[in-house]
Amino acid sequence: MKKILVALLIAVISVISYAKNDTVEKILKRGVLYVGTTSDYKPFTYIENGEHKGYDIEVAKLIAKELGVKVEFVPTTWKTLLDDLQANKFDIAMGGITKTIKRQSVINMTDPYLVFGKCFLVRKGDKNKYDSLEAVNKPNVRVGVNIGGTNEALVNEYITKANVIRYKNNLDVPIALENNEIDIMITETPEAITYQKNNPKLEGALLDKPLTKSQMGYMVGKEDQHFLNTINYILSDLELKGEIEKLQNKYLK
Repeated sequence: MKKILVALLIAVISVISYAKNDTVEKILKRGVLYVGTTSDYKPFTYIENGEHKGYDIEVAKLIAKELGVKVEFVPTTWKTLLDDLQANKFDIAMGGITKTIKRQSVINMTDPYLVFGKCFLVRKGDKNKYDSLEAVNKPNVRVGVNIGGTNEALVNEYITKANVIRYKNNLDVPIALENNEIDIMITETPEAITYQKNNPKLEGALLDKPLTKSQMGYMVGKEDQHFLNTINYILSDLELKGEIEKLQNKYLK
């Protein structure tokens, strides 16, 4: 009898503990979804006229709407993204985040929403000049890359001979490219397409044959299985309603 009572007590404590730590319950109770974002990666997350904009910004707003709560954006960086999430500075990280084994091993990532690849952003007319890693990995080539993300990881592994210039803010790299301070920017196909479409002075290289193939997803805490399931459900539902297609047509095509 005593063992049964102890077992029941443990079960009750577990349920109470789960309820207290459940991220979905916390969000609903406080009425706010906190979204961590770097705000420096077009077309996914950036600030224009003091307002957060981009594909993932709009997805975040739709998620909050489905939950019936407000959304607040919390600044983070590519270098501190994982640490800030684990420190509970926000509920979810969004903004063109690559799914990797390293990230998945310490946190949870949602189902992928985009397949993309690493490529180069160059000045107009230079895409045939920089059409391979070999063409870029030379001492006389100035390579611009943002600090702390998978772009820098690619540089560290494969571009060891070039003159690498590292930037804290990813939005500063295309400006440096346009101003002839660097020769290429390490980027990804959606970002390169965005700049090519909106800036006549820049174009993407290797858009048809990117250096890698990866997927993007959103990051939540390691123990947030219920929250992860909820986000995946909402994203699937938004896709069925046609909302995701609208945003893809607006930002990614």
